Amino acid sequence: MPEPKAASFPAIRGALKFYQIASVITGVMLLLLVTEMVLKYTPIHLELFAGGSGGFLWFAPVVEGLHGGLESTGNGLNLSMGILVAHGWFYVVYLFACFRVWSLMRWPFLRFIMLALGGVVPFLSFIMETRVAREVKAYLAAREASSDQTSSTTPATEGAR
Repeated sequence: MPEPKAASFPAIRGALKFYQIASVITGVMLLLLVTEMVLKYTPIHLELFAGGSGGFLWFAPVVEGLHGGLESTGNGLNLSMGILVAHGWFYVVYLFACFRVWSLMRWPFLRFIMLALGGVVPFLSFIMETRVAREVKAYLAAREASSDQTSSTTPATEGAR
């Protein structure tokens, strides 16, 4: 597998920072989404609303609809639906961040799949973010150290000739 070019190191650092931010946001949004799904689809049957008849933040019951689906009884801004939509759209941003790091680092495709799963498996984005950041930073430091050693020995060698 080809290694990243030294000229792409600044781009890799930028992509890594973007990936780290996207990982944390996606992980938090996924945990909120899981909490929302537990509240809605377990016997609790609640959705979170902002404003409306229940006050600033309140839970409204979800009831069986005419066609067998669940229907909300709340009014105001449905924060449960907002969490669902926000996570979905931000997952697209997260996938872009994963793709950027993966392509710049020239990793195998299976690594991209693992990165992408971080946005759908609870807590995995936090684990992957830590591992990827540690690995990429160590890789860049090692490559830069080896290129510094090579460039510092080259002039001395050329001067001896």
